[in-house]
Amino acid sequence: MSTRLNGIGMTSQRTRARMIERLREQGVKDEAVLAAMFEVPRHLFVDEALASRAYDDVSLPINFNQTISQPYIVARMTEILRNGKPLNRVLEIGTGCGYQAAVLAQVAKDVYTVERIQPLYERARRQLRDLKMRNVSVRYADGTAGLPELAPFDGIIMACAAPTLSAVLREQLAVGGRMVLPVGMQEQWLYLVERDERGFRETRLEPVKFVPLLMGKA
Repeated sequence: MSTRLNGIGMTSQRTRARMIERLREQGVKDEAVLAAMFEVPRHLFVDEALASRAYDDVSLPINFNQTISQPYIVARMTEILRNGKPLNRVLEIGTGCGYQAAVLAQVAKDVYTVERIQPLYERARRQLRDLKMRNVSVRYADGTAGLPELAPFDGIIMACAAPTLSAVLREQLAVGGRMVLPVGMQEQWLYLVERDERGFRETRLEPVKFVPLLMGKA
């Protein structure tokens, strides 16, 4: 693996390993998720000026009033989505810089991710291609509609806060599937939506802070 991927100093594998230990202390138990978090070079998904903070447990700006989520939230949401089981087809709403999609690519067979801001879409697509993550498809589209032509999905994850639980997106869940998303405006909570033969079950999990879900392409 190249120095660029491995990182040096504050982006080194030793720093990455400390992030994994912190995630364990914060309660992340899924070894597949922890391995994915170690594998993906988060410092390549942030601006070079912020690379030294890439493995801190903080969200960081990625331009266009968007952020890369803190490692704990990425790991936590991925762990909830997986629920200890292999994932086949996953949909992500809000690609941003592509980091969450890169983590999902380690634990799912196919990842489809949608971004509405064209420069972010182009940057994420380029970065994921450079990292040879061939099981990720990045789409430039309005994420509020999901990708009905590719549904159903085993898992749906949202990296932006919806004002309410999306009926459109939950209908794109496969039976046995899970959707993890932040909901709310001033006060946001992480929700889990599960679908079985009888319908949908919703569970409120923990308070979070995300940028809002917006409609249309930009």
